Amino acid sequence: MSTAFESQLSVELWPATAEAVVPTGTPAASAVLSTPGQAESAAAKMAPRLFAQAAETDVVGAFPSKEFDWMRKAGLLTATLPAAMGGAGLQDPAATLALLRVLQHIGQGNLAVGRIYEGHLNALLLIQQLGTPAQVKRYAADARAGLLFGVWNTEDPAEGVRLEALANGRYRLRGAKTFASGAGHLQRPLISGALPDGQGWQLFVLPTDQQPPELDRSFWRPLGMRATASFRADLTDLEIGSEDLIGAPNSYYRQPGFSGGAIRFAAVQLGGAAAVFEETHAFLRVLGRTDDPYQRQRLGEMAIALESGQQWLRGAAEHAARPDATTPEAAEATVAYANMTRTAIETICLTMLQLAERSVGARGLLQPLPFERLHRDLTHYLRQPAPDGSLADVGRFVLEGKSFVS
Repeated sequence: MSTAFESQLSVELWPATAEAVVPTGTPAASAVLSTPGQAESAAAKMAPRLFAQAAETDVVGAFPSKEFDWMRKAGLLTATLPAAMGGAGLQDPAATLALLRVLQHIGQGNLAVGRIYEGHLNALLLIQQLGTPAQVKRYAADARAGLLFGVWNTEDPAEGVRLEALANGRYRLRGAKTFASGAGHLQRPLISGALPDGQGWQLFVLPTDQQPPELDRSFWRPLGMRATASFRADLTDLEIGSEDLIGAPNSYYRQPGFSGGAIRFAAVQLGGAAAVFEETHAFLRVLGRTDDPYQRQRLGEMAIALESGQQWLRGAAEHAARPDATTPEAAEATVAYANMTRTAIETICLTMLQLAERSVGARGLLQPLPFERLHRDLTHYLRQPAPDGSLADVGRFVLEGKSFVS
């Protein structure tokens, strides 16, 4: 990947000015990716463009609109649809490793883009797993049209989202979500809410182009991941119909899908660690410090850590694709392995950041070099829900004498 540091000393690659401006309402045709390999190749080509643009997008409350237009034109927004629906087939469990590599490439280009993209793909996967054939067809068409999806699950501590039944078979919404990534830019967020009378939690798609929530942008004053627009979204008084409900009550939380999906955000995180590694290498090369024995030692440690992460993703992909995945025993093993993967990759990323800081020193942490941004974004993105509970669940699994082998 061409680096931001090297581009300051030579010729900048992937200049933003080279991108044609597309008038609103007349989107350019998208590329058609019909295989997992094509999607992986497209993501690898996209990564340097995203990296070159990342500093410009790194603004609190901003959103990478230009980058997602690139992603749409490259055919990446439909990657988790079947080929028959215009996708690359990454929804197939057998293609899980390709899916993780796509996410890693995008995360290596820009973690903020990777976070939103992972949510987009996650929503499309959930709709295919839980929705009716008519819903799958409808939302696949929306994805082909370039609409952005996402998953908003984090409840507002003061008032979480509730569905109130109306006489005409519709529902009125009450309450809010926080960390609603892409708020104001996603047209089809997939949201969880409590049904009336204790019936459980229900997923639904909110067409925000028709019913926009009230956004509190002041909520989002983050350390990193500034450009994810992760605002507080108040859904109060919006309405949805039965056609917007996805799956049965509580289906979102079924295993292994709920916890097993952690391997996808771990892949994006590992992409961020790969960017840290490449930028550290480039920094030392430009300064002529590659012969320093201590720098070589640190880069060796970083290379081992990065390769360890790759092996964890391979193992997680194998679990996701195992033929007995629907049995309770296999599902439990898949969740435990996913929890190990997310925990191991978090440790790997923290190690990479520490080694990189020692390698580049105070000089390397000055803007406009990318390390300061990469450190903020990766540190913030590593703060995922329930890390201690995930690790404790691994301990319970092994203490009960259970096996990861089918």
